[in-house]
Amino acid sequence: MEGSNSAVVPLWAHSRNVSGSRHTLEDHLRGSAALARRFGSAFGTGELAEYLALVHDVGKGSCAWQHGLDAAERHKRGVGVPHKEAGAWLAASRAGVPFGAVVQGHHGGLPAHQKVKDLVQAVKSGTHPDRALIEEAIARTATVVPEILPPGRLPLPTWVSTLTGRDGALARDLLVRMLFSCVVDADFLDTGAHFADTPVQVRADADMAQLAAVFEERRRKALSRRRPSKIDGVRERVYEEVVGAATKVPGMYVLPAPTGAGKTFSSAGFALHHAAAHGHRRVVVAVPYTSITQQNARTYREMLDPENPNLPRTVLEHHSSVDLDGPGAAWARTAAENWDAPFVVTTTVQLFESLFSNRPAAMRKVHRLAGAVVVLDEVQALPDRLLVPILSGLRHLVEHFGTTVVLASATQPDFWSLAQLDGLPRRQLVYEPAELFKELRRVTYDWRAGADVTWESMADEISHHSGGRTLTVVNTTKDAARLHRLLEERVGEGTVLHLSTRMTAEHRAATIEHVRALLETDADVHVVSTQLIEAGVDLDFPCVFRAWAPAESLQQAAGRCNREGHQDEGTVVVFHVHDAGQPRDNVYTSALDATATHIGPGLADPDDLDALNRYYPLRYTLQGSGPAAMGAHIDTLRTQLDFPAVHDAFRMIDDTHHQPVVVIRDEANRPAVEAAIAALTSPYPCGPEPLRRLQPHTAQLPRHEATAALSTGLAEPIIGNLLLWNGAYHPHRGLDPEHPEDTTAFVL
Repeated sequence: MEGSNSAVVPLWAHSRNVSGSRHTLEDHLRGSAALARRFGSAFGTGELAEYLALVHDVGKGSCAWQHGLDAAERHKRGVGVPHKEAGAWLAASRAGVPFGAVVQGHHGGLPAHQKVKDLVQAVKSGTHPDRALIEEAIARTATVVPEILPPGRLPLPTWVSTLTGRDGALARDLLVRMLFSCVVDADFLDTGAHFADTPVQVRADADMAQLAAVFEERRRKALSRRRPSKIDGVRERVYEEVVGAATKVPGMYVLPAPTGAGKTFSSAGFALHHAAAHGHRRVVVAVPYTSITQQNARTYREMLDPENPNLPRTVLEHHSSVDLDGPGAAWARTAAENWDAPFVVTTTVQLFESLFSNRPAAMRKVHRLAGAVVVLDEVQALPDRLLVPILSGLRHLVEHFGTTVVLASATQPDFWSLAQLDGLPRRQLVYEPAELFKELRRVTYDWRAGADVTWESMADEISHHSGGRTLTVVNTTKDAARLHRLLEERVGEGTVLHLSTRMTAEHRAATIEHVRALLETDADVHVVSTQLIEAGVDLDFPCVFRAWAPAESLQQAAGRCNREGHQDEGTVVVFHVHDAGQPRDNVYTSALDATATHIGPGLADPDDLDALNRYYPLRYTLQGSGPAAMGAHIDTLRTQLDFPAVHDAFRMIDDTHHQPVVVIRDEANRPAVEAAIAALTSPYPCGPEPLRRLQPHTAQLPRHEATAALSTGLAEPIIGNLLLWNGAYHPHRGLDPEHPEDTTAFVL
């Protein structure tokens, strides 16, 4: 291409699309820049986002890259010529070295700061092996897009220069992440539109006031169809109080309300009205468990989605097991990548692992958190080991990116006792939570402790309970299986049900629906479950038994007792069996010690707010203050802009003790499961879909049991740490820890 005139021979960005047309570099850079500016304007950095997108593919202007594109089209292979360095150099020169990472990582992921520094130094000193290629690409691209060479440095947000020290470094880390998200999403959208030969699809901002009005109308209709409850009046008063605060200033809010107080409706009502009042662009609701996500998403779709199926959906449900092949699948698949929807329901895993990732596909959606209302439901389930980066990230979203955050829980943690929220206003959505808890208290606590409390004695008490309907929550899957067997011996199989992660997700969901149906008909049923039933599962038992556990778990279990207030008073029996299983990690031990200090027989009950306010600070203190305490080491990596190391260190799901196991428990599902496994083990890229299809058929095993199963042939490896189960699957207990080799229990 030497000697060619770029005004005559255009520079190309992408190969031919479905219509046989190539994508010019000028169109791609300008198109991506316009989108990035729109995204960045949500947090006041539209100009900077625009420039970073404008230069992200400047390296494609070199003759070598253009020749490579020709060869790639002829031979159907990659171009094979680097193109990120030219734009990274421009970004670092015009905006600062940290922002060079946005361009350098737009394909492979945000690099460590040192890598960008090395690039800048090498280009400056003339030692970079591709310096001539970089200079040529910049010169040629500037002939068609001269704006890549602005006269001075790009302006940064004013707060960047006012923040210093660790706080400033953390805020800068989040700014780089947000800008990276803007550029990556813009690049994906513009490139995808070219190859599909369609206009770029970006949804216009929703009319949040109209959505709030729709929500109000449908909420009234939904409440009119519900079975009346004694606490309906209290719920309505809570709703009015919470929504009445929607016009108050953006910031971080807490919604402490007991289980059954209507947090699902109240938090959404506040979010929609607050968005309408302050110009927020969307609502993002994040919950800790997939089962709650699915339950809430159904509710919100009923409240917000248009009745006309041909109109764009309002509610996007996005998590590992969501069905992206059903109605509205095309929109859901696209929106799931970048959360381009007015109302998003997701998991805290999806939310925070995206925020602290360095991968383009995961981070595309992150810029949608700016100018949003983010509701974190069941916030007590956030892992202590990651609270430092989570809270500092939330704080900077609130202070610098126009985000309002709502922390909702019946057991509201005292996050303000931690340094990460020190000085940030704690805004209340319920003004007298202690009075509300007293008014909605629907249970009494009864305590069982001492040497005479055994699994056998508890099975006797549960089986002879006069009400005939009980829920027992224990701490380990082994204890759940043991107690379930004891109850079956006493009551019979028909009315004793089991729930744990040793069952597949599909099996658990079906069991919960079966329990709900039995409760609605007042049939006898005894359920033994691990903690998975405690948060957000809408079941109502007259009596709940709970094995000794941290305070928030005791109260969450109590939330399944007399939930609707149909009895004068329900009973929660807290029992302590001396050989009961307990997690052994430092976080859990600290929580148990703090609980025993403030809560128990002769002390306070688990729903005593004063006791909880003393419990949480002690729990955090007992975990120590070392460099890794509560994830402090991750924030240290963030201050160093070591994005790959943060990605590796931040894991919401601690899978060090458990292993996922795929179970074919129904022969009708075998073809689909085997096809998904084949896709995973294929040498060709398959994306996340096969794993999503396997999720309903996946259970969890303790790692030592998984290792033993591999050695005996009861399981075989699929890929990574994912196993295929060849052994028994009990019809009630799933991967029964007592009888894994009993193939007669396998269900076909």
